[in-house]
Amino acid sequence: MSEFKVANCTMGLCVCGCSKQTDKLNTYDWLADLPDNNKATELVEVQFKPPRKGYFINSNGLSLEKGDIVAVEASPGHDIGTVTMTGRLVHLQIKKANLRPDVELKRIYRKARPVDMDKFAEAKAREHETMIESRQIANELGLKMKIGDVEYQGDGNKAIFYYIADDRVDFRQLIKVLADRFHVRIEMKQIGARQEAGRIGGIGPCGRELCCATWMTRFVSVSTSAARFQDLSLNPQKLAGQCAKLKCCMNYEVDQYVESLKRLPSRELTLHTMDNEYFFFKADILTKRITYSTDKHILVGEQTITAKRAFEIINMNRDGKKPMSLIEDNGAVSEVRSVDLLDQENINRFDNAKKKKKKKKHNGGMNSQNAGPAKNEGDGGNNSNANHHKRNGGNHHNRNNERNNGNRNNNNNNNGNRNNNNNNG
Repeated sequence: MSEFKVANCTMGLCVCGCSKQTDKLNTYDWLADLPDNNKATELVEVQFKPPRKGYFINSNGLSLEKGDIVAVEASPGHDIGTVTMTGRLVHLQIKKANLRPDVELKRIYRKARPVDMDKFAEAKAREHETMIESRQIANELGLKMKIGDVEYQGDGNKAIFYYIADDRVDFRQLIKVLADRFHVRIEMKQIGARQEAGRIGGIGPCGRELCCATWMTRFVSVSTSAARFQDLSLNPQKLAGQCAKLKCCMNYEVDQYVESLKRLPSRELTLHTMDNEYFFFKADILTKRITYSTDKHILVGEQTITAKRAFEIINMNRDGKKPMSLIEDNGAVSEVRSVDLLDQENINRFDNAKKKKKKKKHNGGMNSQNAGPAKNEGDGGNNSNANHHKRNGGNHHNRNNERNNGNRNNNNNNNGNRNNNNNNG
């Protein structure tokens, strides 16, 4: 048993069981702390460029541990990989990979030497350039395929071209052109859209890294029935992932939904009360709450009840009885709303509350500041206008009086002149 343990771990995990690699193909060796585990078998798991890995025989009896870089047998030449597992658990991994028992496994030659590592680094540096150029060659040949990745063998004598195609492709001419161009042995390997997404990676709509790029190694087919069981919208844009296929995460909870649906009444059954007939409209499967409507097609007179209450009414209808209403006699059922756990992590969840508080404070401050001065200014403005009108009125009145007095004096003078004329006559 190893004397080293993982620090601050109550599970007592063995350091030998952990891998130095941080890749989705890594598996914790839970049998690593058993005595003589490394000597229990000669089989060794070796990983190459993800997601490719293979199983080899340690025929030379090398002392290998996780993380060792080894040179293994290939056809032709040799390849360079990293040891990811040794011991008893390798047999279980081979069984999980569905390898046939009659398959002849290749050998591990040696631990990688500096010369091997130099050739390996030189071959890896050519992969991206080769992929871009091979795409152009395939396009010129008019082949309906996409070359997603290129992997060179450790000694640089062979290259694996991973491609995607909807239909069968005759790439015999392509192999000849690639062999003449790159002077290596060519191997074409077809992969699916999910495998391509796993190799490229990305961020899903949940905000996390894609499952196929982190931990998924086996892809299970996903059907639209998984969406129907979970009452998801059958919108292709929402159900499809970055690989343009149905999201793998639709299979995660479908079993729980199927079990919960067994505890709900059939959607075809209608509920009869003294005054109405209710049809199934929707159901919250996990909380076991069902909404019924008085119309088959639209939501009219909705009533939300529990599955237990629905079964009670169904049994009463079978016996020829009808309740007064769908709601239980002790009162209406309180509505329970589901909570979206993703909203708890939303960074904008406090913005609306802050904006409302700022608006209230801003409006309240402006009103309190302008309440007094506005009234005084208004009164002052009205008083000044009134005084102005009074002054104008007074001046206008005085001017009219002066004009009237002047006219009167003129009339008196005219009268005096007339009297004088009469006397003279």
